[in-house]
Amino acid sequence: MDNRVPPSAAGPGPRRRDRHGRGMRGPIAPPQVPLAASRAEVFADLVRDSVERLERRWPQLADIDFLVLEVPRPESPDAAVWGDDAVPLGGIIPAQDGRRARVVVYRRPVEIRTKGRDERAELVHEVVVEQVAELLGLTPETVDPRYGED
Repeated sequence: MDNRVPPSAAGPGPRRRDRHGRGMRGPIAPPQVPLAASRAEVFADLVRDSVERLERRWPQLADIDFLVLEVPRPESPDAAVWGDDAVPLGGIIPAQDGRRARVVVYRRPVEIRTKGRDERAELVHEVVVEQVAELLGLTPETVDPRYGED
């Protein structure tokens, strides 16, 4: 009497079920639920909301690119300015060589300085307003009359 186990028909490839028969685990939440958005995506949405708020008053902002970077680069031209103590929350790159002007918001320094979503949204808006004001050669209060209000 021969009690051999027949070879598996599936062969090599991804396993459809784990060894306990419970199957692969799926995502915790569907993609359309806010829980599924990463911190970087949520932060980019905050920047986008702030820019849209300002574009209603300043239509020329459509000619400016807004970027989100994780952290400032040490080799950037502003690195000598910020030294050891202060890390910038944002920066500007003026238009040159046919490129559009850019406003950059640094995600990690902003996140570290805030505790909740509302506080983060306020700080992101302040950074965007300050950088736009510097780029346009205006005061932040001119760019957004509510700048600096608590």
